[in-house]
Amino acid sequence: MSSLDELIAKARHLLSEGHSPGQIADELSLSQETVTWLLTQKKGDAAPKDVSIDWTVVSGNALLLDDVARLMLDRYHCGAPTGERPTLDGVAIVGIALSGVPLATLIAASEQARFAIYHPAKHSSAENPTGSLSGNFAGVANERCIVIDDVITSGKTMHEVVAYLRRQKATPVAIWVLFDKRGLNEVDGVPVYSVFKVSRID
Repeated sequence: MSSLDELIAKARHLLSEGHSPGQIADELSLSQETVTWLLTQKKGDAAPKDVSIDWTVVSGNALLLDDVARLMLDRYHCGAPTGERPTLDGVAIVGIALSGVPLATLIAASEQARFAIYHPAKHSSAENPTGSLSGNFAGVANERCIVIDDVITSGKTMHEVVAYLRRQKATPVAIWVLFDKRGLNEVDGVPVYSVFKVSRID
C-alpha cells in the first residue's frame, strides 16, 4: 500500500469514527483542503500539494512528549536577542485543541503558568462555526499569551486564534509550534517560533 493509499484509508477510518474533516486534518497534520480531497477524490484527480507529518512515535510517548515540550521552550529562549532570556512570568499558555493541548499542558506545568485551551472553528459543528476558549480552564482577558500547537499547516487557525485573543483584550506575544509547513516568521505581527520548518520542493 502506498503512503497516499494509507492516508486515504486513515482519513476514511477517522471519518467513519465520527471525526469532522477539521479534526481529521489535525489528526493527520494536513490542510482541510487535502483532507477533503482524500475523502472525495476521484481517479485521475491531481492531489493537492501538501506534506504529511507523522510524529506519533513521539506524541504517543509521554516521556518523549515532555522532551519535545522542553525543546520548544529552549527554542523560544534561543530565539531571544543575545544576552536576554525572555521570562514567562505572568504569561498564559494557550493550547490549540487537540494536538497543541498536551504540549501546552507540559510547558505550562514546567513554567507554573496559567493554562487555557482554544477550540478552533474547524472543530465546531455549529451552522456558523466560530472558535472559542474552553470555560473549564484559565481565561485570557488582559493576559499576555503564548499560543502552542504541533503544526502550522495553512496558517488559518493561527490567524483565527490571534484575532480571537485580541478581541478578548489579550495580547498574543508568541506562537510556538513543532512543525511549520508555511515558513512563517510571524502571524499578524506575532512572532512564530518553530522547531522545524517543513518545505515541499517540486
